[in-house]
Amino acid sequence: MANSNREILWTKDFIFTSVVNFVMMLSMYLLLVTMATYSMQEYNASISLAGFVASIFVIGSLIGRLYAGKKIAEMGNKKMLMTRIIAFFIVTIMYFLPLGLIGMMIIRLFHGIFLGMATTATGTIIAQVIPATRKGEGIGYFSMSIVLATAVGPLIGTFLVSGFGFTSIFIFSVVMAAVSLILSLFLNPPEITQPKEELKEKKGFSFSEYFEKHALPISAAMFVMAVAYSGILSFVTEYASSINLMQAGGFFFLVYGVSVLISRPVTGPLMDSKGANIVVYPSLVLFALGLLLISQASTGFIFLTAAVLLGLGYGNFQSIAQAIAIKLTPPHRMGLANSTYFIALDLGLGVGPLLLGYLVPATGYRGMYFSLVFLVIIGIVVYYFVHGRKDKEMA
Repeated sequence: MANSNREILWTKDFIFTSVVNFVMMLSMYLLLVTMATYSMQEYNASISLAGFVASIFVIGSLIGRLYAGKKIAEMGNKKMLMTRIIAFFIVTIMYFLPLGLIGMMIIRLFHGIFLGMATTATGTIIAQVIPATRKGEGIGYFSMSIVLATAVGPLIGTFLVSGFGFTSIFIFSVVMAAVSLILSLFLNPPEITQPKEELKEKKGFSFSEYFEKHALPISAAMFVMAVAYSGILSFVTEYASSINLMQAGGFFFLVYGVSVLISRPVTGPLMDSKGANIVVYPSLVLFALGLLLISQASTGFIFLTAAVLLGLGYGNFQSIAQAIAIKLTPPHRMGLANSTYFIALDLGLGVGPLLLGYLVPATGYRGMYFSLVFLVIIGIVVYYFVHGRKDKEMA
């Protein structure tokens, strides 16, 4: 009977943790797309400075993940989640204060730090409550909380700002923080049991305290793919406008999210039963085809077809890569595995726009997206060497 209970995926802890993660990420993405405009209108910030106000959040998130990955086993995942959501809630309220541009930057930095810590805790809780035989399926459904937030957050943000002004997005974010806090009270996840030898105080810097070696190889492949996807995340709206497909551009991330949602009930269980390769290689080929198609898009239909291919491609690789990182890691280091994976993901999404920003003036958006097809092909080779060739043995 105990064994059959362990096979249940949709437990209260799984559902509540996924919802908590979704509402926090929703708050992140709606602020991410509106803070640059807010800084320019409210504080007369330059375009580059306004962009920094928006993106400093990602720097904070990276700092938070580094700390949380190291401390979560000592502190306990529920305590880490609760204390950081409370801090997240307090910082969100501070958006209402007229603290000037520097003050706004500090708020954004700490908002990112606390979100990085809290989402490392949610990822670790999920890894603990998913049955071992359903890891791919469970991580796939959990990662939908991020995909949906990516699709819905910007839509809500732009709708609220255009209809009710900037104050409305701060009110919405406070409500989301309160919802995540209330739901987290009802969580009762298993805690991480740390071996005695790892509880001893270590002197000096130790790489293993901040990164999980078993998760590093697949995280390297994730970094390459995140750089490629950053070209979509950062420039697709401007690209749609430049080729007179603004209406299709407005629906792009929604179509992307729906295609991921529809494919998850197939790809997750397939990974659990047949191994990662059977999902990963077709996904990465579809990712490359999506980039190729969007580089040649001339109609709304082609543009949104590319969104479907990118959802089936990158959207599925993102969750499968996280499942691989967790599957290869000892249970007491799952927090570090999650932070290692997300640091690679966030770094790719953060560094990508800086690098691609130099490419766009030389090649245009079409040329940039065409170039990213070759980056994905390089990523396929990286995946083969870091994991793909030994997937069967590891499974």
